[in-house]
Amino acid sequence: MRVPGRFLLLSLALAAPFVAAPIQAFSEDGGERSIQPAAEQLFALANQTRAQAAAGRLQWDPALAAAALKHCRRMAAEGPIAHRYGGEADVAGRAGQAGAHFDLIEENVAVGPSAAVIHDQWMRSPGHRSNLLSLEVDRVGVAVVESRGELYAVADYAREVQSLGAAQVEARVSAMIKVRGLAVVGDPSPARRACAANEGIPHSQGGVLPGFVMRWQGADLTRLPGALVERLDSGRYQRAAVGCCPAQGLEGSFTAYRLAVLLY
Repeated sequence: MRVPGRFLLLSLALAAPFVAAPIQAFSEDGGERSIQPAAEQLFALANQTRAQAAAGRLQWDPALAAAALKHCRRMAAEGPIAHRYGGEADVAGRAGQAGAHFDLIEENVAVGPSAAVIHDQWMRSPGHRSNLLSLEVDRVGVAVVESRGELYAVADYAREVQSLGAAQVEARVSAMIKVRGLAVVGDPSPARRACAANEGIPHSQGGVLPGFVMRWQGADLTRLPGALVERLDSGRYQRAAVGCCPAQGLEGSFTAYRLAVLLY
């Protein structure tokens, strides 16, 4: 899983003209206010701009919004904006702690006089514009906090990964295998053992060794690995066992699935 290096700061000049926006505080803490309408405005402006660029609509993600708000409050308290402060998790960690599931995450932060000005300046900055218009993301959470007469803004963009249990993952992969003409055995335990073992060919199905073992890890459950498809279409196998086990070696709070398929 990768965390792109597009986590960008934007501090707008205080000389920029103030553009009044309909602001309503829905929470208050230590002199700062979380501004819901300004966050909604940034969300709407992002989708308007993405529509014009044929980039696809972003869906609002409450977990990303919660992570953005927590960091936004920290920015407002600190004054100088940053993507990470001492003792704080990075954006992936914050999003994961808030309950988001993703395999890619990007972040824009800014301080400025209004939501409209912040959006305009993000669009004028190549890195911020790239994050906002990325074709790789499909979810967003936005937070805006008012402090000391300025608006602090955080937008966390991510590509969502569904949170599924092992049986659900196995069912999805099994369905793709059945379409290719193979039967899927009902007992997933041999494939689950193979998944966790990382290497080797396990005994299964009454002591019969599988003729092929495929292990992989990823977030995309809409297609099978090319090497597995080639084996499935070879005509050499009649049955398959599918097993899911905990993912290994993930960085931060990224979501992925680890699988093994045994062919007989």
